[in-house]
Amino acid sequence: MKKIILIALSLVLMGQTQVMGYQWKIDPNHSSVTFAIKHIYATIHGRFSDFTGDVIFNPDDLQKAKFDFVIHVNSIDTHYNSRDTYLRSSAFLDANKYPVMTFKSSSVSHVSGDKYLVKGKFTIKDVTKELTLPFIYLGQKVDPLNKNEMVGGFDCRFKINRFDYHVGNGRLYKMGVVGKEVDIFISMEVLRNK
Repeated sequence: MKKIILIALSLVLMGQTQVMGYQWKIDPNHSSVTFAIKHIYATIHGRFSDFTGDVIFNPDDLQKAKFDFVIHVNSIDTHYNSRDTYLRSSAFLDANKYPVMTFKSSSVSHVSGDKYLVKGKFTIKDVTKELTLPFIYLGQKVDPLNKNEMVGGFDCRFKINRFDYHVGNGRLYKMGVVGKEVDIFISMEVLRNK
């Protein structure tokens, strides 16, 4: 009888270890946080080159899933130094007072196919708002360059109104120079041990 109980218990524990959240590390050389905003007629593209994150994801165990990010405001780069300096200033992102932007997830749900939703709180400057972000899970496979690692991929595209986060005072928007909506695109490759 004891033997049967031990076998049953070991089967239960094996089942629990098979479904677990995978801890991933972001590959900074193959990941990006980019954005786009209108300037009169043109679309200006930029990026934040310094960001970190905690990613826990297994499509078979979304209860443990987590997407938490920290973006360092000073790393903004729009390929124009004087504009970047202005964007870091108190008139826009105020990097000295608010050096980071953060997203902290609260839940992840599957929509269909490769589409998922991550709910959480997005903080820019002194404003925190609940957001639901759509993302595409691109899959995972053995890294062709390192057979001891798995590589996974995610894409996330969403839009925010910068005035909701106190970014800018509206003067340039009223002049028709800078738009209020910011398109944000996050593309990530993530790594974990096999």
